[in-house]
Amino acid sequence: MAEVLTNQPTPIPGLARALLQANRLSMAQMDPAIKKTQIEKIPFIDALLSMKTIKPRELAVFCSETFGYSLMDIDAFNPTSFPEKIVDQKLMQAQRIIALAKRGNKVSVAISDPTNIQALDQIKFQTELIVEPILVQHDLLVHILEKLAKSSEQNLNELIGDDMDIDFGEADSGANAAAEAASNEVDDAPVVRFLNKILLDAINMGASDLHFEPFEKFYRIRFRVDGELREIAQPPSAIKEKLVSRIKVLSRLDISEKRVPQDGRMKLMMSQIRAIDFRVSTLPTLFGEKVVMRILDGSQAQMGIDALGYDADQKAILMDAIQRPYGMVLVTGPTGSGKTVSLYTCLNVINKPGINISTAEDPAEINLPGVNQVNINDRAGLSFPVALKSFLRQDPDVIMVGEIRDLETADIAIKAAQTGHMVFSTLHTNDAPSTLTRLMNMGVAPFNIASSVILITAQRLARRLCTCKKPVSIPDLALLDAGFEESMLDGTWTPYHPVGCERCSGSGYKGRVGIYQLMPISEDIERIILAHGSALDIEKQAKSEGVRTLRESGLIKVKQGLTSLEEILGCTNA
Repeated sequence: MAEVLTNQPTPIPGLARALLQANRLSMAQMDPAIKKTQIEKIPFIDALLSMKTIKPRELAVFCSETFGYSLMDIDAFNPTSFPEKIVDQKLMQAQRIIALAKRGNKVSVAISDPTNIQALDQIKFQTELIVEPILVQHDLLVHILEKLAKSSEQNLNELIGDDMDIDFGEADSGANAAAEAASNEVDDAPVVRFLNKILLDAINMGASDLHFEPFEKFYRIRFRVDGELREIAQPPSAIKEKLVSRIKVLSRLDISEKRVPQDGRMKLMMSQIRAIDFRVSTLPTLFGEKVVMRILDGSQAQMGIDALGYDADQKAILMDAIQRPYGMVLVTGPTGSGKTVSLYTCLNVINKPGINISTAEDPAEINLPGVNQVNINDRAGLSFPVALKSFLRQDPDVIMVGEIRDLETADIAIKAAQTGHMVFSTLHTNDAPSTLTRLMNMGVAPFNIASSVILITAQRLARRLCTCKKPVSIPDLALLDAGFEESMLDGTWTPYHPVGCERCSGSGYKGRVGIYQLMPISEDIERIILAHGSALDIEKQAKSEGVRTLRESGLIKVKQGLTSLEEILGCTNA
């Protein structure tokens, strides 16, 4: 038998050698399987069993007796109980193995070919665990692997639907030449369907942001839903580069550039009348590029003032300010507090054929028909000051500046407000009174602020209680400490707390509600500004004029049963 082995012109797989040495199969029976392995580039065990030279059960018993491995029926295992994220799915499919269980520093894996030492070494290297092989019947193993692959790669085409498409837009020349070439590489890959599913899930869950985060030993996808980050999936780390490349192709970014951050945009067509835009940002990290996608749903700006959560008196103040012929309205708050939606809702109210509206943003987040929108492009020399100077030569009635970042932008915007134009803009400040001192710290002259700014609104977004909410008893002392006045504790209302149900995915909250502080600039506040007064001086005067703080506005939402006390305490200061 040794002579027969030596004369073979091609190498014999380890399993074939064992069968020959045990006289279970002859070389005449084995040779076709070996040739099939080399021609079709498939594992020897697949080729052998496909020729039906030996039955799967007989082969499994032989391997168990020859190599001393325990033989188990893999059908006795529940696939849902298999440990996830221990062994890479791609490795399991390629090497025909399944991680069955993990106990301490050991991982039990199902194999059908005990001579596949390479597979066991790869698992040991990837998991840094002691590998315990368990022999199983090959056809049953393949069947389970197919079921696992089917469950991990659901039929995403059904989820996408026939009426939805991704609009790539016009590819830029030069930098995107590589992107067009890469598009052919990833268009047919499972990663395309996976990304489509992730985007659809994010839209259906009402997410505002998607985070694709690479780490040393895992890859994570998180959604920000109702202001809270939730882990959605941990796909195999092996797909992270293809996933980022796919996103870059759709966003018209340079896929060959991985050393510096990039910003782009992509569009998802939900139907012929509804499109969802995504603002895309990439960032190089230690273990790959992190991608954050902001969902820009233009339908939010069509909801109207009432849907944003303004109280009746606040709505009256806002409507009066935005319909004035000139002046400046500032919206302040941290990133993700809904400033852009508030501004666009105001623009939508005054967007009429007789009014010329121009906006300068970085980038334009919501497409509003009838409004002239300009994307800032600093590389091309189109900055906020340049855009504003151009606007003033375009016969504007209303100007919206995405954000006041520097003195030059502030000066031009204020001069526009002083010369018969209505100006809307945003600033990143904690509350309305501190906005005025922020402008002064930027170098804007107090008399320019006093003569141009007519209204400042600060805002936050609090999670809205789901319909599963239940009344809760809170001691009066705790309510007083939170900021309630004694006159409000009259027993005519009941606070609620979150419970959790299927509708809200167990969080107890569904959607968000706005909390606002609206501060009109009165003559007394103007005098404080001209006297270089501090934010505390302005806040004291505003309070005497009936301006509510963010905390006080939030407590009204608690009284109305829209949100919980703990939510308001967490997103506002006393």
